Amino acid sequence: MKKVDLVCPAGGFPALRKAVDSGADAVYMGFRDSTNARNFPGLNFDERSAAQAVKYAHDRGAKVLLALNTYPQPQSWSLWTDAIDRADRLGIDAVILADIGLMRYATKKYPDLRLHLSVQGSATSAEAIQFYKEQFNIRRVVLPRVLSLAQVERVIQNTDVEVEVFGFGSLCVMVEGRCYLSSYATGESPNTCGACSPAKYVEWSEGPKGRDVRLNGVLIDRYDQVESAGYPVLCKGRFNVKGKLDYAIEEPTSLSVVDILPQLIKMGVAAIKVEGRQRSPAYVGQVTSVLRAALDAAESNPEGYVAKSEWVEQLGRVSEGTTHTLGALEREWQ
Repeated sequence: MKKVDLVCPAGGFPALRKAVDSGADAVYMGFRDSTNARNFPGLNFDERSAAQAVKYAHDRGAKVLLALNTYPQPQSWSLWTDAIDRADRLGIDAVILADIGLMRYATKKYPDLRLHLSVQGSATSAEAIQFYKEQFNIRRVVLPRVLSLAQVERVIQNTDVEVEVFGFGSLCVMVEGRCYLSSYATGESPNTCGACSPAKYVEWSEGPKGRDVRLNGVLIDRYDQVESAGYPVLCKGRFNVKGKLDYAIEEPTSLSVVDILPQLIKMGVAAIKVEGRQRSPAYVGQVTSVLRAALDAAESNPEGYVAKSEWVEQLGRVSEGTTHTLGALEREWQ
């Protein structure tokens, strides 16, 4: 049985170090610009820190994947192609791409550079994945978090491209790569600028009714004094709908596959991915440690595997809304 890769987030060097030291087989990172979908102030890498990160990971047997998963615009095409050039210079193990123009550039200029299809590419069928393999020699695909277990298995059975699935982290109500909510509120697409809620549009204010957060002037949530406030995104805001104040689109929760790891391994999943390049190094270290232990246990004894209560408890403490779910994976309808 082929070993399943544990792929963990690195929003900066401290998080990368935590992931590698805690047992990640690979880390994924982005450059400090709009070429990646976590383009937040204080996150990501310049070329110098990226070189240090690659060396640190490689010296310890871990791979480094580079997320170039936003869509280039005509007026700034060179920003994305320069990122491909830097990836090759740095010795990046694979580049995670969504845009077919950028895939063509990478394929022609660097035929030996390993390419992965980003979740932002929204490929949910074996036929779509086969197109990317034939045209751009895609070696792995990250599946969107809208497929059931049966659908994931069907994709794996009908393609020889490696399949990576999300194993832990924040869920998204949208099909990745096809969200327009942030564009509606701010005029900037997360698929081009790299952030669902660009910091320049976020405004916090204290009032008699609590702490308000607005996105480009749109009130999307209000927290009382004892509530912890997460980073604001429109789909997870609370709104007054027919007289009821609640999460109108999506309730904050996290995906966790720790209970079904043997099923995913048996299906032939190539990699389990942890979401969270915007999260703290402590989060990265804790989730990586738990999933490393769980994956090792599931691979060594799949028939006797049971998720330990302490694993579930530790993941629950860092879950969004302190709850976790299997999301669409346990959906019965297809």
